[in-house]
Amino acid sequence: MMYPFMTLNDDTEITHSEMYPDGTVKVYIETPTDDGKFHDATCWLPMFRWEVHGYSWLEMQYLSQLVRRNEPLFIKYSMEGGVVSADDS
Repeated sequence: MMYPFMTLNDDTEITHSEMYPDGTVKVYIETPTDDGKFHDATCWLPMFRWEVHGYSWLEMQYLSQLVRRNEPLFIKYSMEGGVVSADDS
């Protein structure tokens, strides 16, 4: 299961998985493009192994930094079933 984490101003969606038995967490990023397609990237934590489709080097610099800065939250929420928003309570 993938849990919502954040939506950026350009409609980029960032989601994450539960923690898998081997201790990994999948972070998935998807941005719609003007032609109706998507750019996407997957980061496997804690190794920071990336699979990237469509993003530029500059975009990946930003996204990589965003994931790295939020790694503790991805790990925490992967063990708790995602973020609980005010709408969920």
